[in-house]
Amino acid sequence: MFPTAQSIPLFASWGRTRALETWREAASLVATRWQNFLDAEPESRAFAFASYVAALDAEEAAAADMAALVSSVAA
Repeated sequence: MFPTAQSIPLFASWGRTRALETWREAASLVATRWQNFLDAEPESRAFAFASYVAALDAEEAAAADMAALVSSVAA
């Protein structure tokens, strides 16, 4: 009925798994946006690059979330 000490690692594991999935999705988007930048016509390169940088920011945030989870589990 109530969470027990045995259930806490399960939730922590689920959080790490979800954080890793989020980071992988963000990393995949970075690769896609980079390819879009490389393929962009000159008139749309600035927008394509800005889109790539936004994807990098999202990947960085996802990596920070993952690192925070690992640090909290190690403590």
